[in-house]
Amino acid sequence: QVQLVESGGGLVQPGGSLRLSCVASGRISSIAAMYWYRQAPGNERELVASISTAGSTDYANSVKGRFTISRDNAKNSLYLQMNSLKPEDAAVYYCRATGGYYNDAGERIEFGSWGQGTQVTVST
Repeated sequence: QVQLVESGGGLVQPGGSLRLSCVASGRISSIAAMYWYRQAPGNERELVASISTAGSTDYANSVKGRFTISRDNAKNSLYLQMNSLKPEDAAVYYCRATGGYYNDAGERIEFGSWGQGTQVTVST
């Protein structure tokens, strides 16, 4: 199995910045695409940003120009730099990754894992 752990959430004033991190651990063979999602109370989980293994990125329209997704393949890590935060950005942010890992028999198994989430609050 592959575990994802997010960090970096917190309380920030409107206009402020936060940087979220996500680290994958386990007997990882390779990580393909990585994603940031968010879910606000009463809302469905929505895709915020994605990044391919090669570094191609895509963003939800609501965060374009304010958020930057990046990854460090050597560290199995994913980041989300969030600038000019708005109250509507407040949500639990989740990391997701897909790829392959090695099971106890040494076989490569495909995975799709979620982190536990990190809370982002934007308020005065």
